[in-house]
Amino acid sequence: MKVEQIELFHIRMPYVLPFETSFGVSTMRETWIVRMIADGVIGWGESVVEQLPGYSTETVQTAFSVAKDCLIPELFATSVDSPLDVPDHFAQVRGHNMAKAMFESAVWDIAAQQNKLSLQQYIGKLSGHGNLKDRVSVGVSVGIQESPAKLVERVLAYRADGYSRIKMKIKPGRDVADARAVRAALPNIMLMVDANSAYSIEEIDVIKQMDDLNFLMIEQPFAYDDIFQHSKLQKQIKTPVCLDESIHSVRDAQAMIELDAGRIINIKQGRLGGLNAAIATHDLCMKHNIPVWCGGMLETGIGRALNVALASLPNFKLPSDLSASNRYYNPDIIDPEFTLNNDSTLSVPTGIGLGVHVDMERLTRATIVHHVFRGDRSFASADTLTGVKLTGRRKG
Repeated sequence: MKVEQIELFHIRMPYVLPFETSFGVSTMRETWIVRMIADGVIGWGESVVEQLPGYSTETVQTAFSVAKDCLIPELFATSVDSPLDVPDHFAQVRGHNMAKAMFESAVWDIAAQQNKLSLQQYIGKLSGHGNLKDRVSVGVSVGIQESPAKLVERVLAYRADGYSRIKMKIKPGRDVADARAVRAALPNIMLMVDANSAYSIEEIDVIKQMDDLNFLMIEQPFAYDDIFQHSKLQKQIKTPVCLDESIHSVRDAQAMIELDAGRIINIKQGRLGGLNAAIATHDLCMKHNIPVWCGGMLETGIGRALNVALASLPNFKLPSDLSASNRYYNPDIIDPEFTLNNDSTLSVPTGIGLGVHVDMERLTRATIVHHVFRGDRSFASADTLTGVKLTGRRKG
Protein backbone atom coordinates (compact mmCIF):
# COMPACT_ATOMS: atom_id res chain seq x y z
CA MET A 1 0.00 0.00 0.00
CA LYS A 2 1.55 3.30 -1.11
CA VAL A 3 0.12 6.38 0.58
CA GLU A 4 -0.32 9.17 -1.98
CA GLN A 5 -2.20 11.91 -0.14
CA ILE A 6 -3.34 12.71 3.39
CA GLU A 7 -5.89 15.35 4.30
CA LEU A 8 -6.55 16.58 7.83
CA PHE A 9 -9.83 18.28 8.67
CA HIS A 10 -9.84 20.28 11.89
CA ILE A 11 -13.52 20.09 12.79
CA ARG A 12 -15.78 21.75 15.33
CA MET A 13 -19.25 20.26 15.92
CA PRO A 14 -21.84 21.38 18.49
CA TYR A 15 -23.43 18.79 20.77
CA VAL A 16 -27.18 18.32 20.81
CA LEU A 17 -27.00 18.87 24.60
CA PRO A 18 -24.19 20.16 26.84
CA PHE A 19 -22.17 17.34 28.39
CA GLU A 20 -20.76 17.73 31.92
CA THR A 21 -18.15 15.50 33.53
CA SER A 22 -15.71 16.02 36.39
CA PHE A 23 -13.55 17.97 33.89
CA GLY A 24 -16.25 20.58 33.25
CA VAL A 25 -19.02 21.31 30.75
CA SER A 26 -18.57 20.75 27.00
CA THR A 27 -20.88 22.16 24.35
CA MET A 28 -18.98 21.10 21.23
CA ARG A 29 -16.43 18.65 19.90
CA GLU A 30 -13.19 19.82 18.34
CA THR A 31 -10.86 17.23 16.81
CA TRP A 32 -9.29 15.88 13.59
CA ILE A 33 -10.67 13.80 10.74
CA VAL A 34 -8.17 12.18 8.36
CA ARG A 35 -8.84 11.30 4.72
CA MET A 36 -6.09 9.11 3.30
CA ILE A 37 -5.60 8.04 -0.32
CA ALA A 38 -3.44 4.98 -1.00
CA ASP A 39 -3.33 3.06 -4.28
CA GLY A 40 -6.27 5.19 -5.38
CA VAL A 41 -8.47 4.05 -2.46
CA ILE A 42 -9.87 6.52 0.10
CA GLY A 43 -9.82 5.65 3.79
CA TRP A 44 -11.10 7.60 6.78
CA GLY A 45 -10.00 7.95 10.39
CA GLU A 46 -10.91 10.10 13.38
CA SER A 47 -8.84 11.24 16.32
CA VAL A 48 -10.28 11.23 19.84
CA VAL A 49 -8.15 14.14 21.06
CA GLU A 50 -9.85 17.10 22.66
CA GLN A 51 -9.09 20.80 22.65
CA LEU A 52 -7.66 20.79 26.18
CA PRO A 53 -5.63 18.16 28.12
CA GLY A 54 -8.41 17.05 30.47
CA TYR A 55 -9.09 13.40 29.71
CA SER A 56 -5.65 12.93 28.14
CA THR A 57 -2.33 14.74 27.87
CA GLU A 58 -2.90 14.86 24.10
CA THR A 59 -4.72 17.78 22.52
CA VAL A 60 -5.83 18.96 19.08
CA GLN A 61 -2.60 20.93 18.74
CA THR A 62 -0.22 18.18 19.91
CA ALA A 63 -1.88 15.71 17.54
CA PHE A 64 -1.36 18.02 14.59
CA SER A 65 2.25 18.70 15.53
CA VAL A 66 3.25 15.03 15.82
CA ALA A 67 1.23 14.16 12.70
CA LYS A 68 2.88 16.84 10.57
CA ASP A 69 6.41 16.33 11.82
CA CYS A 70 6.56 12.57 12.40
CA LEU A 71 3.65 10.35 11.41
CA ILE A 72 2.73 11.70 7.97
CA PRO A 73 6.36 11.79 6.72
CA GLU A 74 6.77 8.18 7.88
CA LEU A 75 3.67 7.06 5.99
CA PHE A 76 4.90 8.71 2.80
CA ALA A 77 8.45 7.37 3.18
CA THR A 78 7.54 3.69 3.30
CA SER A 79 5.10 1.18 1.91
CA VAL A 80 2.58 -0.19 4.40
CA ASP A 81 2.04 -3.87 3.65
CA SER A 82 -0.69 -4.45 6.24
CA PRO A 83 -2.52 -2.59 9.03
CA LEU A 84 -0.70 -4.95 11.39
CA ASP A 85 2.56 -3.19 10.44
CA VAL A 86 1.47 0.35 11.33
CA PRO A 87 2.62 0.22 14.99
CA ASP A 88 6.12 -0.71 13.83
CA HIS A 89 6.16 2.26 11.44
CA PHE A 90 5.24 4.58 14.31
CA ALA A 91 7.43 2.92 16.94
CA GLN A 92 10.04 5.70 16.85
CA VAL A 93 7.43 8.11 18.26
CA ARG A 94 6.84 7.62 21.97
CA GLY A 95 3.32 8.16 23.23
CA HIS A 96 0.81 10.20 21.18
CA ASN A 97 -1.48 7.19 20.90
CA MET A 98 -4.50 9.22 19.81
CA ALA A 99 -2.59 10.83 16.96
CA LYS A 100 -1.29 7.44 15.82
CA ALA A 101 -4.70 5.79 16.03
CA MET A 102 -6.41 8.08 13.51
CA PHE A 103 -3.91 7.16 10.80
CA GLU A 104 -4.00 3.48 11.66
CA SER A 105 -7.80 3.63 11.34
CA ALA A 106 -7.55 4.98 7.81
CA VAL A 107 -5.09 2.22 6.86
CA TRP A 108 -7.51 -0.43 8.19
CA ASP A 109 -10.32 1.13 6.16
CA ILE A 110 -8.27 1.12 2.94
CA ALA A 111 -6.96 -2.42 3.45
CA ALA A 112 -10.46 -3.76 4.13
CA GLN A 113 -11.70 -2.15 0.90
CA GLN A 114 -8.78 -3.60 -1.04
CA ASN A 115 -9.74 -7.04 0.28
CA LYS A 116 -13.42 -6.37 -0.56
CA LEU A 117 -14.40 -6.96 3.07
CA SER A 118 -16.24 -4.96 5.67
CA LEU A 119 -14.02 -3.65 8.45
CA GLN A 120 -15.64 -6.14 10.80
CA GLN A 121 -14.88 -9.05 8.45
CA TYR A 122 -11.32 -7.83 7.97
CA ILE A 123 -10.77 -7.52 11.73
CA GLY A 124 -12.06 -11.07 12.12
CA LYS A 125 -9.78 -12.31 9.36
CA LEU A 126 -6.58 -10.74 10.72
CA SER A 127 -7.35 -11.41 14.39
CA GLY A 128 -8.48 -15.00 13.92
CA HIS A 129 -11.88 -14.39 15.53
CA GLY A 130 -14.88 -15.84 13.73
CA ASN A 131 -18.64 -15.56 14.19
CA LEU A 132 -18.59 -11.89 15.11
CA LYS A 133 -21.82 -10.24 16.24
CA ASP A 134 -23.95 -8.40 13.69
CA ARG A 135 -25.32 -6.17 16.46
CA VAL A 136 -23.50 -4.75 19.48
CA SER A 137 -25.16 -3.99 22.79
CA VAL A 138 -24.88 -0.33 23.72
CA GLY A 139 -25.74 2.07 26.50
CA VAL A 140 -25.79 5.80 26.98
CA SER A 141 -23.55 8.11 28.98
CA VAL A 142 -25.33 10.83 30.96
CA GLY A 143 -23.47 13.94 32.06
CA ILE A 144 -23.85 15.60 35.44
CA GLN A 145 -27.17 17.44 35.65
CA GLU A 146 -28.16 20.45 37.76
CA SER A 147 -29.85 18.30 40.43
CA PRO A 148 -30.63 14.66 41.25
CA ALA A 149 -34.21 15.24 40.09
CA LYS A 150 -33.05 16.57 36.71
CA LEU A 151 -30.67 13.62 36.41
CA VAL A 152 -33.50 11.16 36.99
CA GLU A 153 -35.59 13.01 34.40
CA ARG A 154 -32.79 12.74 31.83
CA VAL A 155 -32.13 9.08 32.62
CA LEU A 156 -35.83 8.21 32.28
CA ALA A 157 -35.88 9.94 28.89
CA TYR A 158 -32.96 7.83 27.65
CA ARG A 159 -34.60 4.72 29.07
CA ALA A 160 -37.72 5.61 27.08
CA ASP A 161 -35.52 5.92 23.97
CA GLY A 162 -34.61 2.26 24.46
CA TYR A 163 -31.20 2.31 26.16
CA SER A 164 -30.90 -0.63 28.54
CA ARG A 165 -27.68 0.46 30.28
CA ILE A 166 -27.06 3.87 31.83
CA LYS A 167 -23.68 5.33 32.71
CA MET A 168 -23.83 8.42 34.88
CA LYS A 169 -20.91 10.78 35.44
CA ILE A 170 -20.00 11.62 39.02
CA LYS A 171 -17.63 13.94 40.87
CA PRO A 172 -17.10 14.87 44.53
CA GLY A 173 -20.30 16.40 45.85
CA ARG A 174 -22.37 14.96 42.99
CA ASP A 175 -22.15 11.26 43.61
CA VAL A 176 -24.00 9.36 46.35
CA ALA A 177 -27.27 11.32 46.24
CA ASP A 178 -27.36 11.25 42.44
CA ALA A 179 -26.65 7.53 42.30
CA ARG A 180 -29.26 6.67 44.94
CA ALA A 181 -31.88 8.80 43.16
CA VAL A 182 -31.36 7.02 39.85
CA ARG A 183 -31.27 3.58 41.44
CA ALA A 184 -34.52 4.31 43.32
CA ALA A 185 -36.18 5.39 40.07
CA LEU A 186 -34.88 2.40 38.10
CA PRO A 187 -34.16 -0.43 40.55
CA ASN A 188 -33.45 -3.08 37.90
CA ILE A 189 -31.65 -1.23 35.11
CA MET A 190 -27.97 -1.87 34.35
CA LEU A 191 -26.35 1.14 36.01
CA MET A 192 -22.75 2.25 36.33
CA VAL A 193 -20.89 5.38 37.37
CA ASP A 194 -17.83 7.03 35.85
CA ALA A 195 -15.64 9.33 37.94
CA ASN A 196 -13.04 10.24 35.30
CA SER A 197 -10.28 10.20 37.93
CA ALA A 198 -12.05 12.71 40.20
CA TYR A 199 -11.32 10.98 43.54
CA SER A 200 -8.29 10.13 45.67
CA ILE A 201 -7.68 7.13 47.92
CA GLU A 202 -8.49 9.41 50.89
CA GLU A 203 -12.09 9.60 49.58
CA ILE A 204 -12.59 5.84 49.50
CA ASP A 205 -15.42 6.06 52.03
CA VAL A 206 -17.53 8.00 49.52
CA ILE A 207 -17.14 5.20 47.01
CA LYS A 208 -17.96 2.61 49.67
CA GLN A 209 -21.28 4.39 50.27
CA MET A 210 -22.31 3.39 46.74
CA ASP A 211 -21.21 -0.22 47.00
CA ASP A 212 -24.72 -1.42 47.85
CA LEU A 213 -26.36 0.01 44.71
CA ASN A 214 -25.73 -3.03 42.51
CA PHE A 215 -23.64 -1.14 39.97
CA LEU A 216 -22.41 -2.93 36.88
CA MET A 217 -19.08 -1.24 37.67
CA ILE A 218 -17.44 1.95 38.90
CA GLU A 219 -15.17 3.39 36.26
CA GLN A 220 -11.80 5.06 36.92
CA PRO A 221 -12.38 6.64 40.34
CA PHE A 222 -8.69 7.39 41.01
CA ALA A 223 -5.89 9.14 39.12
CA TYR A 224 -5.66 8.91 35.34
CA ASP A 225 -2.24 7.23 35.54
CA ASP A 226 -2.87 5.02 38.57
CA ILE A 227 -3.14 1.27 38.80
CA PHE A 228 -1.80 0.51 42.30
CA GLN A 229 -4.30 2.61 44.32
CA HIS A 230 -7.15 1.02 42.37
CA SER A 231 -5.92 -2.36 43.61
CA LYS A 232 -6.42 -1.14 47.19
CA LEU A 233 -9.97 -0.06 46.35
CA GLN A 234 -10.95 -3.29 44.60
CA LYS A 235 -9.99 -5.28 47.68
CA GLN A 236 -12.46 -3.26 49.80
CA ILE A 237 -15.58 -3.21 47.61
CA LYS A 238 -17.63 -5.85 45.85
CA THR A 239 -18.49 -3.58 42.88
CA PRO A 240 -16.14 -4.31 39.96
CA VAL A 241 -13.65 -1.53 39.30
CA CYS A 242 -13.24 -0.67 35.61
CA LEU A 243 -10.08 1.03 34.41
CA ASP A 244 -10.16 3.47 31.52
CA GLU A 245 -7.64 6.33 31.54
CA SER A 246 -4.98 4.17 33.21
CA ILE A 247 -4.83 1.61 30.38
CA HIS A 248 -2.62 2.87 27.54
CA SER A 249 -1.09 -0.44 26.45
CA VAL A 250 -1.34 -4.20 26.70
CA ARG A 251 1.30 -3.97 29.45
CA ASP A 252 -0.96 -1.73 31.51
CA ALA A 253 -3.77 -4.24 31.13
CA GLN A 254 -1.45 -7.02 32.27
CA ALA A 255 -0.48 -4.97 35.33
CA MET A 256 -4.13 -4.41 36.22
CA ILE A 257 -4.86 -8.11 36.00
CA GLU A 258 -1.84 -9.18 38.06
CA LEU A 259 -2.49 -6.56 40.76
CA ASP A 260 -6.26 -7.19 40.78
CA ALA A 261 -6.67 -3.44 40.34
CA GLY A 262 -9.87 -3.90 38.40
CA ARG A 263 -12.08 -6.60 36.94
CA ILE A 264 -13.25 -4.86 33.76
CA ILE A 265 -11.47 -2.77 31.12
CA ASN A 266 -12.94 -0.01 29.00
CA ILE A 267 -11.23 -0.44 25.63
CA LYS A 268 -10.86 2.77 23.65
CA GLN A 269 -8.85 2.11 20.53
CA GLY A 270 -7.77 5.76 20.33
CA ARG A 271 -6.39 5.76 23.86
CA LEU A 272 -4.51 2.51 23.18
CA GLY A 273 -3.02 3.72 19.89
CA GLY A 274 -5.25 1.97 17.36
CA LEU A 275 -7.08 -1.21 16.51
CA ASN A 276 -3.98 -3.40 16.79
CA ALA A 277 -3.45 -2.57 20.47
CA ALA A 278 -7.20 -2.68 21.13
CA ILE A 279 -7.51 -6.19 19.68
CA ALA A 280 -4.42 -7.37 21.61
CA THR A 281 -5.88 -5.99 24.86
CA HIS A 282 -9.20 -7.68 24.08
CA ASP A 283 -7.43 -11.00 23.55
CA LEU A 284 -5.40 -10.72 26.76
CA CYS A 285 -8.54 -9.96 28.77
CA MET A 286 -10.42 -12.85 27.17
CA LYS A 287 -7.60 -15.20 28.14
CA HIS A 288 -7.94 -14.08 31.78
CA ASN A 289 -11.77 -13.99 31.83
CA ILE A 290 -11.80 -10.20 32.18
CA PRO A 291 -14.84 -8.79 30.32
CA VAL A 292 -14.38 -5.63 28.26
CA TRP A 293 -16.56 -3.00 26.68
CA CYS A 294 -15.95 -0.28 24.13
CA GLY A 295 -15.83 3.26 25.43
CA GLY A 296 -16.86 6.21 23.32
CA MET A 297 -15.24 9.62 23.06
CA LEU A 298 -18.26 11.38 21.53
CA GLU A 299 -17.04 10.42 18.07
CA THR A 300 -18.71 11.33 14.81
CA GLY A 301 -20.03 8.48 12.69
CA ILE A 302 -16.52 7.83 11.32
CA GLY A 303 -15.09 6.87 14.70
CA ARG A 304 -18.37 5.28 15.72
CA ALA A 305 -18.27 2.90 12.72
CA LEU A 306 -14.78 1.78 13.69
CA ASN A 307 -15.82 1.28 17.33
CA VAL A 308 -18.93 -0.72 16.43
CA ALA A 309 -16.85 -3.08 14.29
CA LEU A 310 -14.34 -3.49 17.12
CA ALA A 311 -17.09 -4.10 19.68
CA SER A 312 -18.37 -7.07 17.69
CA LEU A 313 -15.41 -9.15 18.94
CA PRO A 314 -16.44 -11.93 21.35
CA ASN A 315 -15.09 -10.61 24.66
CA PHE A 316 -17.01 -7.34 24.44
CA LYS A 317 -19.55 -8.79 26.84
CA LEU A 318 -20.85 -5.58 28.39
CA PRO A 319 -22.85 -2.78 26.73
CA SER A 320 -20.58 -0.21 25.09
CA ASP A 321 -20.73 3.60 25.06
CA LEU A 322 -21.71 3.74 21.40
CA SER A 323 -24.98 5.61 21.32
CA ALA A 324 -26.98 6.50 18.23
CA SER A 325 -25.75 9.48 16.20
CA ASN A 326 -28.56 11.75 17.38
CA ARG A 327 -27.44 11.39 21.01
CA TYR A 328 -24.66 13.87 20.25
CA TYR A 329 -24.98 15.38 16.75
CA ASN A 330 -27.78 16.69 14.57
CA PRO A 331 -26.79 15.97 11.92
CA ASP A 332 -23.80 13.63 12.00
CA ILE A 333 -21.28 13.81 9.14
CA ILE A 334 -22.08 10.32 7.84
CA ASP A 335 -24.98 8.85 5.94
CA PRO A 336 -26.86 6.82 6.97
CA GLU A 337 -26.51 7.79 10.60
CA PHE A 338 -26.39 5.21 13.39
CA THR A 339 -29.81 4.53 14.93
CA LEU A 340 -30.72 2.54 18.02
CA ASN A 341 -32.39 -0.82 17.45
CA ASN A 342 -35.31 -1.76 19.70
CA ASP A 343 -33.10 -4.18 21.66
CA SER A 344 -30.61 -1.45 22.70
CA THR A 345 -28.09 -2.38 20.02
CA LEU A 346 -26.38 -0.78 17.04
CA SER A 347 -26.05 -2.75 13.81
CA VAL A 348 -22.53 -3.35 12.54
CA PRO A 349 -22.07 -1.81 9.05
CA THR A 350 -21.82 -4.44 6.33
CA GLY A 351 -20.45 -2.36 3.45
CA ILE A 352 -16.80 -2.74 2.50
CA GLY A 353 -14.35 -0.84 4.66
CA LEU A 354 -15.92 1.28 7.38
CA GLY A 355 -19.25 0.79 5.65
CA VAL A 356 -20.40 4.40 6.07
CA HIS A 357 -20.51 7.29 3.61
CA VAL A 358 -18.97 10.61 4.66
CA ASP A 359 -21.16 13.54 3.67
CA MET A 360 -18.58 16.00 2.32
CA GLU A 361 -20.94 18.95 2.53
CA ARG A 362 -21.56 18.37 6.24
CA LEU A 363 -17.86 17.73 6.85
CA THR A 364 -16.95 20.97 5.07
CA ARG A 365 -19.44 22.94 7.17
CA ALA A 366 -17.85 21.54 10.34
CA THR A 367 -14.26 22.19 9.19
CA ILE A 368 -12.20 25.04 10.63
CA VAL A 369 -8.94 24.33 8.78
CA HIS A 370 -8.20 21.85 6.00
CA HIS A 371 -4.63 20.62 5.40
CA VAL A 372 -3.53 18.56 2.39
CA PHE A 373 -0.22 16.66 2.38
CA ARG A 374 1.03 14.89 -0.72
CA GLY A 375 3.61 12.22 -1.35
CA ASP A 376 5.71 14.62 -3.42
CA ARG A 377 6.20 16.57 -0.15
CA SER A 378 3.97 19.47 -1.18
CA PHE A 379 1.16 20.66 1.03
CA ALA A 380 -1.80 23.02 0.98
CA SER A 381 -3.82 24.48 3.83
CA ALA A 382 -7.08 26.36 3.80
CA ASP A 383 -8.53 28.26 6.75
CA THR A 384 -12.25 28.00 6.11
CA LEU A 385 -13.00 30.78 8.59
CA THR A 386 -10.75 33.41 7.01
CA GLY A 387 -10.38 32.08 3.49
CA VAL A 388 -6.58 32.16 3.75
CA LYS A 389 -4.84 29.57 1.59
CA LEU A 390 -1.21 28.49 1.78
CA THR A 391 0.78 26.20 -0.48
CA GLY A 392 4.38 25.11 -0.46
CA ARG A 393 6.67 22.24 0.45
CA ARG A 394 7.27 20.63 3.78
CA LYS A 395 10.73 20.96 5.23
CA GLY A 396 12.98 17.97 5.73
